Amino acid sequence: MSSTATPAQSGHKAPSGAHSIAGSGPSHHISASDIAVGVIIGRTSEFFDFFVFAIASVIVFPQRIFAFADPLTGTLLSFLVLAVAFIARPVGSALFMAIDRRYGRVTKLTVALFLMGTATVAMGLIPSYENVGAWAVIILVVLRLAQGLALGGVWDGMPSLLALMAPKNRRGFYAMIPQLGAPLGLIVASLLFAYLAASLSAQDFLDWGWRYPFFVAFSVNVVALFARLRIVAGEEVQELFASRDLQPTRLGDTLREDGRTVLLGIFVPLATFAMFHMVTVFPLSWIFLYTDETLVSFLVIEAIAAVIGVMAMFLSGYLADRFGRRRLLFWAALLIAGFAILAPLLLSVGKPGEIIYMFAGFFILGLSFGQSSGAVASLFEARNRYTGSAIVSDFAWLFGAGFAPVTALLSSSQFGLSAAGLYLLSGAFCSTIAILLSVGLDFRGGNR
Repeated sequence: MSSTATPAQSGHKAPSGAHSIAGSGPSHHISASDIAVGVIIGRTSEFFDFFVFAIASVIVFPQRIFAFADPLTGTLLSFLVLAVAFIARPVGSALFMAIDRRYGRVTKLTVALFLMGTATVAMGLIPSYENVGAWAVIILVVLRLAQGLALGGVWDGMPSLLALMAPKNRRGFYAMIPQLGAPLGLIVASLLFAYLAASLSAQDFLDWGWRYPFFVAFSVNVVALFARLRIVAGEEVQELFASRDLQPTRLGDTLREDGRTVLLGIFVPLATFAMFHMVTVFPLSWIFLYTDETLVSFLVIEAIAAVIGVMAMFLSGYLADRFGRRRLLFWAALLIAGFAILAPLLLSVGKPGEIIYMFAGFFILGLSFGQSSGAVASLFEARNRYTGSAIVSDFAWLFGAGFAPVTALLSSSQFGLSAAGLYLLSGAFCSTIAILLSVGLDFRGGNR
């Protein structure tokens, strides 16, 4: 790290439930709101990149990169490439944590975000299968692999720091703030694709219009890099990371000391992350392949549903502070199970069914997703919280979300929409059991 000073060495007293921290001079002041802004910008950029790729996986890549296959097979192949990043992410975490320990968090973030931006903008330059043949597929896979490695490196510990700085009676609210990046990223990506699809002819959109969101993603990454470095590179925040023990520990040490917690933690947010793809990527693919709904119309519906998700996340902060976050996650897992059984069939009854599916799905997702990361971080003691949270997040996304789109689309195309919910139902079952087994669960209340 570029600064290893402890509170005792620097003359600072670590805050307990404080809203701000004074720096080494009268002009320095880092507040929870400063960190929150940096966290939201960073997470929004990450999810914007993700959704740009995910939307293109449905409406562009099957025709441009997998043109040799029929539309369904092309979409399934695109979803397999989508999963590549989730497979690479744990490797990226291990690689970039080594960089963090050796060169510091600033270097790690700079390299990771540069890799992410370069890979993303390069995707907008990929030639079609008609022009270069199988090389188009190979290039896409390599770039997606690079995105996954970079995604493992963008974890900066600021969400955990934000939660630790929060007063005890507001930890649910502060834990929710970093999660806002997901729906915000989806809103921007959906509306951008909707605008381009509505403004261009179908041929122009497929020839060159689809490339612009990838170029925009690069610009967003640059802004996010400077916004995050402005906070992370500050001496005050470095001291806060040190005083809160938010430092990268070696993977072997973390697994040896907290292996059971890591294993249990992977399953706590499993249903949430599976639900994430069941209301974002999967319904877009089904609507695009099997209905007469226009792309623009459904993308707008998706953006509005994401706004409902934002409101539900704010509600999750209140409910978590009032009743406890793991208690909220338990009931949310039961709601996800009910959604998995009943909701998929709504996609086959026209626009009213689609709207109900999306609005209800995002409301449930907001309640659950808003507290998923905070619940995971709270499982760990201070020493292994930074590395343990990253490992759990990587594998929960891999097992919960990585293969959800391809599994749901393949099963529904073969056995009907009711089969699409089975993957989600299994995730809800695993999460329910994991939450019940997690340390500190107390149905009488408490913010655990």
